[in-house]
Amino acid sequence: MPQSHGRNGDDVRIDYPGLLREVLPSGAIRWRVRVERQKARRILLTVAPGHPMFGEHYHAARLGIQLPPPDDVPAGPIRGSVGWLIGLYVQAMEAMVADKLLSPVTLQQRRTFLDWVRSEVGEYSADMPSAEVAILRDKRSSTPGAADNLVKAIRAMYAWGVEHGHVATNPAAGVAKINPGQGGAVPWSVDDLRQYRERHPRGTMAHLALTLFMFSAARISDVVILGRGHEFQRRGVTWLDFQPAKRGAKRVRIPMLPPLLAATRASQVVGKTYLLTEHGKPFASPKAFANRFAAWCVQAGLKDADGKATRSSHGIRKAAGELLALEGASQYQIMAIHGHASAKTSEVYTEGVNRDELAAQAMALLGAMDW
Repeated sequence: MPQSHGRNGDDVRIDYPGLLREVLPSGAIRWRVRVERQKARRILLTVAPGHPMFGEHYHAARLGIQLPPPDDVPAGPIRGSVGWLIGLYVQAMEAMVADKLLSPVTLQQRRTFLDWVRSEVGEYSADMPSAEVAILRDKRSSTPGAADNLVKAIRAMYAWGVEHGHVATNPAAGVAKINPGQGGAVPWSVDDLRQYRERHPRGTMAHLALTLFMFSAARISDVVILGRGHEFQRRGVTWLDFQPAKRGAKRVRIPMLPPLLAATRASQVVGKTYLLTEHGKPFASPKAFANRFAAWCVQAGLKDADGKATRSSHGIRKAAGELLALEGASQYQIMAIHGHASAKTSEVYTEGVNRDELAAQAMALLGAMDW
């Protein structure tokens, strides 16, 4: 049926078959056209009725062709929409990375999640309710970790948006984790470590990777850039000195224990970084190395029924923290190795061990009683 619409409420009348006027949640108006003889297919118009080139755009859309916006029509998301807020936030994050106030890894992770949000609800009003964030989270429920990180990215964006006056509230502030009891990455057990090393002996890049994670407790964003340029000598001992990429992390200076020193010297190829691709070059990104490390885990049999890796590099970092605590390391010693800025973070590793020790001491007192 032909439809007649006024232009922005005035008395200009138009009459075009297949023309659809849609009001978005943000209150903005969108015009689309059904393709002739393909009613299910609709073309978004980049000009509104009343524009001098509207007729040309309309007839092209009826044929299934979307013409680009004319020079006098600004391209981009609707002001006040979710897509608009995402664009502003990504620009702000890029500036923070340039000023070394944000990790490039964090930028990439958040941008990946927010690009997906844009594809889902980019045209919605930026003042969306918390229920909408929960719906987005639940759409990623098959991967709980990704779902929770998605909410974290949205929460960070809106916190920035509130601070800069772009939105009034943060709809992600009250949205809970999809699996709060999951506890993050699974720490590697002694058997996991043994199984991996049996499959990947010394001299292989896979063995070096495991040894680096275990004896430096570094995050994957740092392991991929560590190399001999980070070494220095102190009283005849080789040390590592590096600044973690994670924002707020403290500088790490640790001695290279014999297993780590031996593993770094066992490689047949020496490059700028310890970890190299089969072409002798540093890995392009932490994600590229993460994919390779996952493949090494699968080769070692650390996989599920679908053939996906069940262990991650961060799980080694957690295992190192727990083993340090079991060996009597204090919170502050673990802080120095892990680069933690807060003792509360390292408390995750020491709390259970300390409580066990206190319980043992208390039970010894009971055992000494004359009963």
